[in-house]
Amino acid sequence: MQEASYYSKLENHIVQCQLCPHCCIVESGQYGKCKTRVNREGILYSESYGILSSISSDPVEKKPLYHFHPGRSILSIGSFGCNLTCDYCQNCEITQINERIFSQHPSREPEDMVQKARLHRNNIGLAYTYNEPTVYYEYMIRCAEQLKEHQLSNVMISNGYINKAPLEGLIPVMDAFNVDLKSFRNLFYLKRSGASLHPVLKSIETIAKSGKHLELTFLIIPEFNDSDIEWNEMINWITDHCSPHTVLHVSRYYPYYKVYKPPTPLTTIQRFLEMAREKLEYVYPGNTPQLESHTYCPACGSMLIERFLYDASVTGIGEDGNCMQCKLKFQGILNQTTI
Repeated sequence: MQEASYYSKLENHIVQCQLCPHCCIVESGQYGKCKTRVNREGILYSESYGILSSISSDPVEKKPLYHFHPGRSILSIGSFGCNLTCDYCQNCEITQINERIFSQHPSREPEDMVQKARLHRNNIGLAYTYNEPTVYYEYMIRCAEQLKEHQLSNVMISNGYINKAPLEGLIPVMDAFNVDLKSFRNLFYLKRSGASLHPVLKSIETIAKSGKHLELTFLIIPEFNDSDIEWNEMINWITDHCSPHTVLHVSRYYPYYKVYKPPTPLTTIQRFLEMAREKLEYVYPGNTPQLESHTYCPACGSMLIERFLYDASVTGIGEDGNCMQCKLKFQGILNQTTI
């Protein structure tokens, strides 16, 4: 266990966690909503520190990140727990947990993960993913700080439900983010995820203004968040508060955990892609190999990056980082250089 960051001590050994917008008030011997932070006699501890559920070398496209070192690999790690309770969660085995799970796994030191990242071939760094990395904040930032000493990249795949101060503490050591925007309706967050929308939008805005690489993911669930009105409002918000260059992944829902609706129709995915592309320059289908996911120049239409599943090849971008046909600047990060 590691003493938690971002909490305050109250009376009678009660503490208040200030890591995420839940701001849980936790009595001694109790856990916060994420089930990873426990109050031991007035000190809040992160029980998930160093406890990993997964270690895997993945294509960076699988995160998903399509404009961040395409074609490269990244060592990906995850722990247990989450600060949301999504009833359709695709990783519920590691996110919706019993607190006893931490005593069943060995602890891994940050130095171990950094060394693994350095040794993996074609590897650009570490991705903090699989479950919500906010809940293992202390471990993530320790790994990230050490990794930066070796000029490797840190990537956070997040639901964006984190308070401003902890997020601003992460941004200097992070190189890229993918934030899962689950809906553009607060009621959806309240009913389906046990959270609220506004803090997620603030996180996205903060990251967009920081200059760090940002991509967004939206999972379309039939009848839950597939309204054309909601979709258009969200696209307008992304355009206005982030940038028309913002990369957006539109993912297909499959029944899992507590929700058993049929999978999202491909026609719905295709319709939403077309609507989003009216305002955003880079919009991709996620987890739908039936649909094309190449990157095209928004100015001349030339293919810039060719993709088949998670295999990506840069085909139309020159060494100067521009489209080889019309010289438009590519919006992303390629070959360890921001371009």
